Amino acid sequence: MTRSNPTRIAVALLAAGALLSSAGCGLSGGGSGEAKQSARTGEVSGRITFRTLQLKPAFTAYVQGVIDAFEKQYPQAEVVWEDVPGDGYNEKLVADAQAGALPDVVNLSTDSFQLLGDRGMLADVAELDGALAKEYVPGAWEQFKLPGRGDSVYAYPWYVTPEILTYNRELFEKAGLDPDRPPTSVEQFFDCAERIAAASGGRYSAFMADPKGRLPGDWQKMGIPILSEKQDRFTFDTDKAVEWVERMKDLYAKGAMPKESLLKSDDINQLYGSGKIVFGPGSPGFVKDIKQNAPQIYAKTQVAGAVTGKLGHIGIYAQSLGIRKDTEHLDAAAEFAQWVTNGPNQVEFSRKATIYPSNAQGLADPFFSDKGDGKDAETLARAVGADQLKTAALDANTPVQWTNQVGDAVVREMQKAIQGEQDPRTAVRKAQEAANKLLAAAAEK
Repeated sequence: MTRSNPTRIAVALLAAGALLSSAGCGLSGGGSGEAKQSARTGEVSGRITFRTLQLKPAFTAYVQGVIDAFEKQYPQAEVVWEDVPGDGYNEKLVADAQAGALPDVVNLSTDSFQLLGDRGMLADVAELDGALAKEYVPGAWEQFKLPGRGDSVYAYPWYVTPEILTYNRELFEKAGLDPDRPPTSVEQFFDCAERIAAASGGRYSAFMADPKGRLPGDWQKMGIPILSEKQDRFTFDTDKAVEWVERMKDLYAKGAMPKESLLKSDDINQLYGSGKIVFGPGSPGFVKDIKQNAPQIYAKTQVAGAVTGKLGHIGIYAQSLGIRKDTEHLDAAAEFAQWVTNGPNQVEFSRKATIYPSNAQGLADPFFSDKGDGKDAETLARAVGADQLKTAALDANTPVQWTNQVGDAVVREMQKAIQGEQDPRTAVRKAQEAANKLLAAAAEK
């Protein structure tokens, strides 16, 4: 279930602050206001730049092969590929936007997509091709819409990683739980954790406390409104949020979580791999790691669909390709982005890494539905993840307003409440007040 990425959030904060402070400074080539979307000419030609996020050297051959095939198909087009490190990626995007130097086709994570999309720097790809939506998994396509912008979509979905549930089948069964009936909601997850804590005698725990990793995801799954409709203030101070804190406090006292995991992030892979915790991270890539590093625990690992909630949402980490709105070669940029994200190319990429295609045709490839003999966790994880992607409502986005500072402020109040230092209702109220102060301060910069 845990899906936090503090580094990502921190980066988003810095970049968001920079964008907020420079919103009136001409972010598109030094002019004022939003860039005007270029017009299509019908000619796939010209020299375009393509920026990816940390794909070299592991995937150099794959990406270059995709580029070479495109240039062979469209000899009047040239693709200049640049790959940049993950650290500082959003800051670089902001700096390039301010200098009018965004690439024609740019790899965007969910937060960098929001940073550029919100400020009118990306082309509306739905407008470029009205029939494009059917090419992609609906949930992935919807990820790249923006509030208040109707059916416009501002990036081509690329590779995605869905959330799944992983657990130690043997320990699950020792708690009197049916390993073939794992929890499907946050509330059921807590019920199972309570049973595990009661049965373990302190020898192992159910899950990591890690409130920074659990929020706001758990609240979103419980249907708690994180932001107002206008997204200008936090609204999570609800009875359901108080219920979450009360449950966490009770489970913590009963030993369902490692005590130290409330205040610091331990290595969950190490704890899971040594049989000290029942629920592992909700990532298909984690299963592969356990297979390599703890084969004895891997043999006991069970995989299931992600814990969701009343809304049926699952977590997903999605990458996309955005088109610079005022690119000089719109046809070449758009055609290239579609080429990279088409079914065959995404399937080939997914065979080289633990990722999934956002392309509907690609996801229908038998590779993603093959469950083998039903016993190998890595094979099952791939099939379970793919199955979820076909139908689930995907809830990838930790709101960009939920910055690193907001997360820290909320977690401080949660930690106090979970340890019994203040009552849960007060903790949620104070957390929302602190979060809104930070949001207001950011808007004034």
